[in-house]
Amino acid sequence: MTMKSTDLEKNRGLKINGKMGATGVPGRFAAGSAALVDKREQRRQDRALGQVAFACKLPMELVKTLQARAATHEGGVNALMAEILTRALEESR
Repeated sequence: MTMKSTDLEKNRGLKINGKMGATGVPGRFAAGSAALVDKREQRRQDRALGQVAFACKLPMELVKTLQARAATHEGGVNALMAEILTRALEESR
């Protein structure tokens, strides 16, 4: 017995939905999400380390240069900026 084209499409859709349901839940939504620290907790941890958020506006070329250097720096952007600012402030004294 042949099936109508609508029945074939319906079965194909059911098959797709079954495959989607069979895949696991990504870690960012499941148990792995508990490992992520919320913003308030992150701020508390930063304060305990003596770190404070400091925002400023910089020219785009300077930001690109800093990001390129931070990619090779072992501490990332934060450590690079702390190092650069410390050196600049010591030189200006």
